[in-house]
Amino acid sequence: MTPATVLTIAGSDSGGGAGIQADLKVFAALGAYGTSVITAITAQNTRGVDAVLPLPPATIGEQVDSVLADFTVGAVKTGMLGSPAVAAAVARVAEAGRLPHLVVDPVLVATSGHRLGVVEAVERLLPYAEVATPNCAEAAALTGRPVTTVEEMVAAGEALAARGPSHVVVTGGDVDVDGESVDVLVGGGVTTLLRAPRVDTRHTHGTGCSFSAAIAVRLALGDPVPAAVAAAKEYVHRALTGARGWELGAGRGPLDHFGWSV
Repeated sequence: MTPATVLTIAGSDSGGGAGIQADLKVFAALGAYGTSVITAITAQNTRGVDAVLPLPPATIGEQVDSVLADFTVGAVKTGMLGSPAVAAAVARVAEAGRLPHLVVDPVLVATSGHRLGVVEAVERLLPYAEVATPNCAEAAALTGRPVTTVEEMVAAGEALAARGPSHVVVTGGDVDVDGESVDVLVGGGVTTLLRAPRVDTRHTHGTGCSFSAAIAVRLALGDPVPAAVAAAKEYVHRALTGARGWELGAGRGPLDHFGWSV
């Protein structure tokens, strides 16, 4: 049987834990065929980002056109875009209806604190997103209000959903709620809290990329958004659990994408 094809439009992580590399691992782990459009080349590892080389918007557009001319893409996710010009190029393709089941992961700042994107770039794509997946810091940057509690996550999700996405998931990995990690899903007039036990681990690099990539795979396979988000949260929880005893890198290490240690 031919696998579903999923496209990631994101930056390259030379350390392999986030960005294009993480997305392709997730696609493979969940049974999809992964294609990619690279928006930037980064020099990074588990300790941080040392350099970023953005690619020209025209080159990014050419990559998109090449993939879509030859593959029937079932879902698309975006990660690091880097600039409003790149976002505009991607948005033009989305506006033409060529980016099905679009998942927008608004990558603004790396775990290390290095700025990887701008708010204007993310805002350009929000109206075309089936799902947007900001973490609390990204939701705060996009809404201009604090997002540090579940109540504030709900308010941010509702505010962002009003800007066009069919659904918004505000991920709460940095918010400890009685030992649980709580994500807030807003869409279709319904707000849902998704809970999982927190995993005590330093291996969290690429969590957001992996979550949004898993949602894209499940959408490509035909899941409705709530089921896709729930499956993605379960997948990331397993990946965090599997990597918690690893010793990869000296900083925030990668996830166990393939279940090697679970």
